Amino acid sequence: MRIIALAAVAAALGGCASKSSDITAAYVSPVMYQNHTCQQLALEAQGVSSRAAQVSGAQDAKRSNDAVATGVAVVVFWPAAFLVGGDGPTAAELGQLKGQMVAIEQASIVKKCGIQFQKPPAT
Repeated sequence: MRIIALAAVAAALGGCASKSSDITAAYVSPVMYQNHTCQQLALEAQGVSSRAAQVSGAQDAKRSNDAVATGVAVVVFWPAAFLVGGDGPTAAELGQLKGQMVAIEQASIVKKCGIQFQKPPAT
């Protein structure tokens, strides 16, 4: 029984959701933005940035919930390890949004728009 509990905890620890800052950008071709004006690129960047902030918060909340479930599994009740969800659609959307920001930035550089893209602080 103890071996089963340890295996469940090990699986849970490996399946915790990633921090939003650790999710890498998916590739998005900047070609899809080549016909945008600088103003359109700026507006698109604002919209994507706003959505990315929302999704980052949801991803970090998911990570916190997974950490709590893992803690409960380790300390109190090992079947709680099966409540740990890991990465899913939220992480995938965040990766896509990060990729869009990279593509928008590349398109704005090519067009010499002068849009300032602020990188998140290193953690």
